[in-house]
Amino acid sequence: MASRGVLISAIRRAILLLALVVFLGYIMMWIIIPTRTYVSKWWPHIYAHTNFTFFGYQGTYMLEFTFPILFISVIGCLYLHLGKKKAAGSIMDNKMRFMRRPMIVKGLGIVNLTELSLFIMFIALCVWYFSVYLRNWDKKVPTLSKTQGEKEWQTWLDGVGLFTGLTGNLCLTFLFYPVTRGSSLLPLIGLTSEASTKYHIWIGNMAMALFTAHGLIYFLYWALTNKLSEILKWDQHSVANIPGEISLLCGLALWITTYPTIRRKMFELFFYTHYLYILFIIFFVLHTSIGLASIMLPGIYLFIIDRYLRFLQSRQRVRLLSARVLPCDTLELNFSKSRGLKYSPTSIMFINVPTISKLQWHPFTVTSSSNLEPERLSVLIKSAGSWTKNLYDAISSPSSVDHLQVSVEGPYGPASTNFLRHDVLVMISGGSGIAPFISIIRELMFINSTLKCKTPKMMLVSVFKNSCHLSMLDLILPISGAPSKLELQIEAYITREKGYPMDMGKTQTVLFKPNPSNAPISPTLGPNSWLWLAAIISSSFLIFLVLAGVYTQYVVYPIDKNTSKVYSNSKKGAMNMMIIYFSIVIAASGAFLWNKKQNAKEAKQILNMENRSSSNSLFGGEDIEMETLPVLQSTIKSMNVHYGQRPDLERILLGTKEASVGALVSGPKEMRESVAAICSSSLARNLHFEAISFTW
Repeated sequence: MASRGVLISAIRRAILLLALVVFLGYIMMWIIIPTRTYVSKWWPHIYAHTNFTFFGYQGTYMLEFTFPILFISVIGCLYLHLGKKKAAGSIMDNKMRFMRRPMIVKGLGIVNLTELSLFIMFIALCVWYFSVYLRNWDKKVPTLSKTQGEKEWQTWLDGVGLFTGLTGNLCLTFLFYPVTRGSSLLPLIGLTSEASTKYHIWIGNMAMALFTAHGLIYFLYWALTNKLSEILKWDQHSVANIPGEISLLCGLALWITTYPTIRRKMFELFFYTHYLYILFIIFFVLHTSIGLASIMLPGIYLFIIDRYLRFLQSRQRVRLLSARVLPCDTLELNFSKSRGLKYSPTSIMFINVPTISKLQWHPFTVTSSSNLEPERLSVLIKSAGSWTKNLYDAISSPSSVDHLQVSVEGPYGPASTNFLRHDVLVMISGGSGIAPFISIIRELMFINSTLKCKTPKMMLVSVFKNSCHLSMLDLILPISGAPSKLELQIEAYITREKGYPMDMGKTQTVLFKPNPSNAPISPTLGPNSWLWLAAIISSSFLIFLVLAGVYTQYVVYPIDKNTSKVYSNSKKGAMNMMIIYFSIVIAASGAFLWNKKQNAKEAKQILNMENRSSSNSLFGGEDIEMETLPVLQSTIKSMNVHYGQRPDLERILLGTKEASVGALVSGPKEMRESVAAICSSSLARNLHFEAISFTW
C-alpha cells in the first residue's frame, strides 16, 4: 500500500513537471511572437510544415497556442484524479513561505509576493509585446507612409492602434481561466474560481482599457486621414470594422457596470449586462478572423465546456429537505445529496429559485461536510439583498409553502485542504463570514471522531452586530448533533449591545415535501469527474479538428485555391464557432447522460429511504423550535460572549505561540486587511494567513 502511494506521488510529480515544461514553452511563444526572429524565421518554418489544405494557417496557430493549454488541462485532470488516492497536503507547505506572506497593495487589495510577482511579470509581458511590435513598426513607417500616401506620424498612429489591440488580445487570452469553475488548471496550482475572481477583474480591466484605447485611436486615425467611412466597413477578407465596434460597445456596457458602486447597489444590472460577453466574443471573432482568434481559443474553449456542463446540471430540480430559520434573518438550507458527491470545506454552491427569479444565480457557502453528513448538503444564506430577503420571507412566513423548486450549480471548492498541518487554527469571522468556518469545524469533527486523527486546536473569533446573530453559532452542529468533543474555543463579540438580552429569539426548522421528480444533488460527471472532464476536452477537440478540417478541405480551400476569389473570413469564423459549440455539446452531453443514468440509480435508493423515514415525520408536521446556545455549549471546550467591544486581533494572533498557526479570516474588507497586516509583521513568523472572501 505504501509503495502504491509512492508510485502515485511520483506520477503526480512527473505530470506537474511535464505541465510546467509545456507551459513555459507556451509563454516563450508569447514572448517571441512579436520579434523579427519569429516573423522572419520561426513562422515561415512552422507555417510551411503545418499549412495543409486540411486546416490552412489556422492549424499553425492552434498548434502553437491552443493545443498546449488543452494538453495541460487534460493531464491536469489526471493529476487531480490521482490526488484523490493520497492524503491531502502539499510538499510546498514549509518551503518558500515568504512568497505567501500577505501584503496590502493599493488598488489590488490583499496579495502575497507570489501573486504580486506574477502580476508584475504579466504586465511586463504586455509591455514587451507592445514595445517590440511598435519598435519593428517604426522601422517600416517611412516606407509604409509613402505607400499609403500618409504622413509618417499618421502611419505611426495606425501602428499604435493596431498593437494596442493586439496587446488587449493577450489579456483576453488569460481572461476566462479564473472564472472557469470546473477547470483543472486552477486546482493544479492550488486555486479556486472564487479565490481567482480578483485575477479576472485585474485582467478584465486591463483588457477593456486596451480595447477602448484601440478603438479610440482608430477613430482618431480615421478622422485625421479623412477615412471616417471605415467606420461602416465590414471587410469579408480582412479585419472587419463593424463587428469590432459592436464588440467594443458590448464590452464597454459590461465594463461600466462592473464599477464597484454600480455592482453592489444595482446587482441585477451588473448581472444581466455581464451576459454581453457572449456577443463580445462572437463579434470579436468576426472582427479578427478565426485564425487569430485561435490564439485566444483555449481559455474560451475550456470556459464553454464548463458553462455547458453547468447548464446541464442546472436543468435538474434538486431535493430541498428542510431549512433552519434563524432569528437574525439567516437561513440554512438542507438538501439531499448522493454519497458519491465529495467536496472540500469552504466550498460554494450557486442557487436558483425560479419563484423568486428565473435568471438570477447566487453563490452561497456550503456549511456541511461531505464526510460527516454523506447524504446532506447545507448552505448558509444571509438576508442582505432583495433576492435573499424574498427567499427568507418565503420560507420564514407562517404560511410558507411545503415545497420549493430549487436548482443548483456546484459545489465548487479547493481540490484539497491542509488544515491538519497546523497546530492551532484561529478563525476570525465577521457576521455571515462564519459560514466557511462551520464547514471546516464539521470536517474536523469527522476526522476527530471517525478517523481518530489528531486535529489542531481551534479558536473561533466571531464578531456580530447584535446578540440575535449568536444563533449562527447553532449551525456549527449538524442537524444530527455533535459526534465528538473538539478542542474548540469560541470568543463571540457583540459590538452594538452592552449586555445579555432578555429574548434572543429561537431557531426554527421548517420541513419540506420534495416532489418525487426532484433529485439529490449528485456529481455532474460522477465520482470519476476529472477523468470524464479529460475525456470531454479530448474528444470534443478531436471532433472539432475533424469537422473543421473537413469544412476547410471541401468548402474553404476550393474557393481560396481560385486566386480570383477568397473565402469570407466572417463566414469561416461563424462556421468555426458553430463547430466548436457542436463538438462540445456532443461530447459533454454524452458524458453527462451516461453519468445521469448512474446517478438515477442511487437517487431511487435515497428516495426509498426517505419514504420509509416519512412515517417518522421526516417530512411532515409542525415547525420544530430549537434552543440556540445550550446544546452547543456542551460540545465545545469553552465559549465566551463579549458585549459592547471588538476583539483585539493583534493580541489574539500574536499571543498564539504554537509553531504553526493557521490565521483564517472571513468577513468585511477592513477585517481581512487588519488580519493581513498583523500576519505580515516580523513578529508573526508562525502565522499562516488565509483570507476567504466571497465579495469582489
